[in-house]
Amino acid sequence: MWQKPWGYKEGFVLCGGLFLIGILWQITLGKCTLSFLVWPVNVWVGTAYVLLLLSLYVFFRKYYLIRWMSSYQAAIPAMISLVMMTVVMGLIRQIRPEASVTGVESWLGFSQMLSACSFVLLFLWFITLLGMVILRRMHHFAWKRDIPFLLNHLGLFLALAGAVLGSADMQRLEMTAQTGKAEWRAFNRQKEMQELPLAVELHDFSIDEYPPKLMLIDNESGKALPAGQPANLLVEEDFRQGSLVDWEIEVTEKLPMAASVATEDTLKFVDFHSIGAAYAVYVKAKNTESGEQREGWVSCGSFMFPYKALRLNQKMSLIMPEREPRRFASDVTVYTQSGALEKATIEVNRPFEIDGWKIYQLSYDESKGRWSDISVFELVRDPWLPVVYAGIWMMIVGAVCMFALSHTRKEEKA
Repeated sequence: MWQKPWGYKEGFVLCGGLFLIGILWQITLGKCTLSFLVWPVNVWVGTAYVLLLLSLYVFFRKYYLIRWMSSYQAAIPAMISLVMMTVVMGLIRQIRPEASVTGVESWLGFSQMLSACSFVLLFLWFITLLGMVILRRMHHFAWKRDIPFLLNHLGLFLALAGAVLGSADMQRLEMTAQTGKAEWRAFNRQKEMQELPLAVELHDFSIDEYPPKLMLIDNESGKALPAGQPANLLVEEDFRQGSLVDWEIEVTEKLPMAASVATEDTLKFVDFHSIGAAYAVYVKAKNTESGEQREGWVSCGSFMFPYKALRLNQKMSLIMPEREPRRFASDVTVYTQSGALEKATIEVNRPFEIDGWKIYQLSYDESKGRWSDISVFELVRDPWLPVVYAGIWMMIVGAVCMFALSHTRKEEKA
């Protein structure tokens, strides 16, 4: 080993050494954070790093180590090591960077892989080798041969470097807006308030819910029946009757918007087209084995009215669980410091983008459900995202050029 020419064995040994150094660094000094890479420090660090790579190649490229760093024997072990660390990251549950970790996990850092010293060192080694390969190919540049190669490798370099250098500049905030009011304050993960260069005014919040369900539960444990494989009946518009376990269920009356009214001996439901209305049905239940019969109201309730269950016997009851949201959205107006005013409908997986900010629908007041008067948004800003996208597009163009040039060479040979 370490006799020229160096091969893959030396490459894996170097990666293993960097991994061990990273573990020792993690144990003695703690995890490696990149919070210092904020604007404009990240620009200075990125520029200095590129100049360092350029200086190493220009002044020391005749040294064997520098020439070996731009070879496949160095690049492939580094790439395999980084892929293995990424696989470990996917297999182990990741914890937020601000959370504290104790025990073996804090020594290895695998539960916070992006700030683990071993991962950071291997990543830095890989991107350094990538930079050396790019510089070497640019030094011996040939148009037809090297354009796809440089587009692919330079695009990967930009995407990786942009993601790292811009990580500290990315903002991920949470805003709670109330109907009829404009909100310009948001909170980060440390619950620190920040004033934003934009404001969100919530006009209306709406929820589309799935049809209600009817289920049987055990009166003692409260668990759904049958145990392990709960069954339910979906109360759609055309639903009239069905069976649960050994009970025949018939719905004789439906009130999509109802209120509970207490009488002398029971609780009944009436139409109530206002805030806080709940879904209620009147059911008749008959046991197919014993012939027992029960009837009464069943409701999922709301923040204003309690839920109502129908007790069938000493062992089980018929209930209607809370309705599940199918879609929830917010109608808003967004104001910016530049004077822009945009109206939009924000819903899950359909964010609204303005002035570099993406506004996502995150949550709402779950205790009020469809009658919620607040909406919770997540606001994300990543100023380095265009750099990452530019690198990805360069790789795509490089792949297309590689395919086109290979096809041209086949035709020339033919």
